[in-house]
Parts: sequence; structure tokens; C-alpha cells
Amino acid sequence: MKKIATLCVYCGSAAGASPAYADAARALGRELVRRDIGLVYGGGNVGLMGAIAEEVMANGGRAIGVIPEALMKRELGHHGLTELHIVKDMHERKAMMAELAGGFIAMPGGFGTLEELFEVTTWAQLGLHQKPIGLLNVNGFYDGLTGFANHLVNEGFVRADHAQLLMHAPDAAALLDQFESYVPNIKVKWLEREQAKEIVP
Repeated sequence: MKKIATLCVYCGSAAGASPAYADAARALGRELVRRDIGLVYGGGNVGLMGAIAEEVMANGGRAIGVIPEALMKRELGHHGLTELHIVKDMHERKAMMAELAGGFIAMPGGFGTLEELFEVTTWAQLGLHQKPIGLLNVNGFYDGLTGFANHLVNEGFVRADHAQLLMHAPDAAALLDQFESYVPNIKVKWLEREQAKEIVP
């Protein structure tokens, strides 16, 4: 796999209940700079979003933000980035972030973080991209999600190789090591012919 130039990081606009989350965001920011990987993120200056962007910029790295007009008007945009793209809405934001990124990491966050994570994972299932996807599992934050992914496999709704799309590690260095050795090797998800006949007359 060619060297990853940029990674999209999905994370909370809140700092969370534990200081470990912001510490992990800053550690990820430093690790990205150390490996000469640019940050692509939601463009905010608050919560974990602000923490990782500040750390990247403070260490001489590249931080590219993408933020919708409505959030920019609320003065939530970060003005000290390498690049800040102001887009019309959330759909444009997600599309641009995905286009700019060579892979995706989900840090602790809320419903928005999960929605973004599931979208790019679904796109990988459908063969729309072959970029690595990972969970920065700070203090076991994503243990429930990885367990539920196994449940989906056991119940026949997700193939085992698709569940393995979600790499995970407790710290930034270990996760990025997995990214650097990642080789796409899954079968694209398509309905079998007989299943399709049941759905489409």
C-alpha cells in the first residue's frame, strides 16, 4: 500500500467525561506529525476536534478543516489551520472529507462520529473505496461496538471480513502501524441473485 498522506479523524465536539480522551487526541495529533500525515477533520475549535487540530498545528503539521456554513456562523470554526473549507451543508462536508483523506479514524464521540464512521465503513463494504478504517479505542471506549460487530457477524447480517474492516487499537501508534500494513482483501457486498429476486419484482 502506498504511503498515507492524510487521515480523516472523526471525533467529538465535546471533550468527554475523561481527560484521557483529550490526551489521546493530542497524542494522535503528535503521531500524525511524526509520520508526516496530514489531518483532515471537521474544522471545529472545540472539544476533541479542537484538541487534535491544535496539537497538529503546534507541532508543525498540516491540519485541513471542513465545516458547514451554519457551524461557521456560530463561530465554531478553527481559524488557525493550514486550510479551512467552508461548505454548504453536512453532506458536502462528509463528501469532501472522504475525498481528501487516505483513511479514517474514529476517536471517542457521539452520534455524529458514529454516523460518519458507519457511512465510510458501508462505502468500503460496497467497494466504493479501499481506504483503511480504524477505531482509536481509548480506555475501551469502543469495546461495546466491536462486540456488537461480532454479534452482527454471528447473526448473519455482516460477513466476518467486513467486520474486520474496523481495525482498532488503544493508542495512536499501534493503530497507525496497522494502517501502514493494511492490504484491502474483502469481497464486495452485493445481494445474491436469489435475494434480489425476493426484493425486486
